[in-house]
Amino acid sequence: MSTRPPYTSTTNACKLCKPLGASLVFRGIEGCVPFLHGSQGCATYMRRYIISHFNEPIDIASSSLGEKHAVYGGAANLKLGLQNVTKKYAPQLIGVATTCLTETIGDDVKMIINEYEAEFHKGEGHPRIVPVSTPSYAGTHMEGFNAALQAVVEQMAEPVEPHDGVNLLPGFVSAADLRSLKELLDDFGLPFTLLPDYSETLDGEAASDYPLIPAGGTPLAAIRRMGGARLTIECGATLPDKSAGASLQQMHGTPLRRLGMPVGLRETDRLMDALVELSGREVPVRHRAARGRLIDAMVDGHKYLSGKRAVVFGEEDLVVGLTSFLAEIGIRPVLCASGGKSGRLQEAVATVLAGIPGEMPAVREDVDFFDIEEEARGLAVDLLVGHSKGYTFARKEGIPLVRVGFPIHDRLGGQRLLHLGYHGAQALFDSIVNTLIAKKQDDSEVGYTYM
Repeated sequence: MSTRPPYTSTTNACKLCKPLGASLVFRGIEGCVPFLHGSQGCATYMRRYIISHFNEPIDIASSSLGEKHAVYGGAANLKLGLQNVTKKYAPQLIGVATTCLTETIGDDVKMIINEYEAEFHKGEGHPRIVPVSTPSYAGTHMEGFNAALQAVVEQMAEPVEPHDGVNLLPGFVSAADLRSLKELLDDFGLPFTLLPDYSETLDGEAASDYPLIPAGGTPLAAIRRMGGARLTIECGATLPDKSAGASLQQMHGTPLRRLGMPVGLRETDRLMDALVELSGREVPVRHRAARGRLIDAMVDGHKYLSGKRAVVFGEEDLVVGLTSFLAEIGIRPVLCASGGKSGRLQEAVATVLAGIPGEMPAVREDVDFFDIEEEARGLAVDLLVGHSKGYTFARKEGIPLVRVGFPIHDRLGGQRLLHLGYHGAQALFDSIVNTLIAKKQDDSEVGYTYM
């Protein structure tokens, strides 16, 4: 009989708040100000997490509700907040995400926005307002991210004539990943719309003055034309049936192709195959060369990785991509964990590991780091792969941590980590190999200075 005491609380969650994901999407749209309908503390929390990872300032507006609004509702504050943001920032778009408070008290945000627009004469000089429902008690930051994407395309994409453009919905990746994807599509000569695109708005150049709304982001005109694209490529192995890509398909007849997040050799090959088919071109020389260098590095480093055991954690789709990559370089994933609960993680992990020798790893959804630590202790783990929230466990157990994903708030440059494509796989490979070499070196009684 187990002597473990009952445990019902969450300890060091492996997920973040739903409105945070929505805020990131809105930040990746041209001229947009993210706006949280809720208490001031919600916006402060989101800003703190985003700033600690991206090392960039970010303004997130708030309707700043207090105790009385929990009784009387937040309509007046929302309308006043929209007025103030419009006057101060002159945005082209305001993305309004709800919070636990406003969802609990039952504010009808769409109705309030309709009333606001009627009162203040919506039209030229007034920003477009896109609301999205994102109560944190109903999901994670990834569900908020996907919900905001879906809201944007449903409310902004217009009926247009078919065109040669391609829509790319890569999911929640780094600013460096977004820049890399844009370069890849340019190399194939494909006109495209990337949504969202915070590659400049959350990783910009040094400026002498603080811009209220940074330059960059997916152009609004491009979003309006997404319904006429020849194809939408949506990256994610655990996405829900209802998604931004599915909405474009249903509302505008835009063909949809879903791929896994292109982490590692095989998943990147699948993306390249799709781009070859779309463009009618061969894989560009520099990407073929990068693939060849990656394979060469995998041969060189295999002796340091073969048989090592890893725990992978973070957003579900990134966990799937990392699991695929680790298996193909000789590391055995023994636990794949996420705070998300799509119900699709187990199947997605099994799919990317099909044909690779070895036992299936344990797959756990809706877990926190208490759960992850409890299970990992009996698995003889050599490596942790995930974000900074795993540091406490890594330090406690003396297991090296390779930081990937979000949030990375105890190292500099999380926004510039490259995860995707052949170049991203090369960067991850080198980081993993060198982390394991450093661990062996540090644990040696005599040390060594030559590989």
